[in-house]
Amino acid sequence: MPASSDTPAPLARFGAWFARLLNVVAVISSLAVTGLMAFLVVARYVLGLPVVGLHELIMLAAVVLYMTGAMIASRKREHLTVDWMAGVISDPRKKAAHDLLVAGLTTIITVFFMVWSYRMFAWGMQRPQVTPAFQIPLWVPQMAVGVASVVCFAYAVRDVADAARRLKDS
Repeated sequence: MPASSDTPAPLARFGAWFARLLNVVAVISSLAVTGLMAFLVVARYVLGLPVVGLHELIMLAAVVLYMTGAMIASRKREHLTVDWMAGVISDPRKKAAHDLLVAGLTTIITVFFMVWSYRMFAWGMQRPQVTPAFQIPLWVPQMAVGVASVVCFAYAVRDVADAARRLKDS
């Protein structure tokens, strides 16, 4: 996210660093999913080797990939939206009001997302379960969901603040 003129420099530096981190995690998890899946196919169908537990690792990498993608989309303001209305609005004040409404609704939804992920994580800690082959605790992929919910909430709050500032300035 490019720093606006009113964004403090340390916050802008942290945002740039975090964006690079998300991109690195997305690339690594994409490579992990692709590489592990290719290895599974070759091992099983070409070499005839049974591979135990690989699905667990693929699942973990896929959860990280999906949640990282959600965070990247929120950072870039490219998450799923219906933008027909936004395209029709030409008045800057009405556009800012529309953006504030959308950002407010997104913030509310991300609060539900955070509560749900917290409850899921808490349930997993109360009733610890692990994957069958590698005994990976299920809270590991659940933690990826929780982190994504908090980060998406933070980006939604950023969007509310930005839209409110534009509404005030117009």
